[in-house]
Amino acid sequence: MTTQMIIRMNPELKEKLNRLAKTEGKTTSQMVRELIESYITEHDISSYVDSLWDRVGKKLKTRGVTPASIDKAVKDVRKKR
Repeated sequence: MTTQMIIRMNPELKEKLNRLAKTEGKTTSQMVRELIESYITEHDISSYVDSLWDRVGKKLKTRGVTPASIDKAVKDVRKKR
């Protein structure tokens, strides 16, 4: 389900957005959604962390590291303290 949001902007900015959207074959709503999604992706630290964990996990798998070997390494480090 989607929800509606009302924003205020000066008329000149709205006209520029309308022209740009038309040039790209999109609606102004599509443009605004894409801009918001892009902003959130770039600025939301949880998305960055999730992406980082995915990359780390894939690298570990390609090197043959298993969850069991990670657990063992963590336990070994904790014992040394």
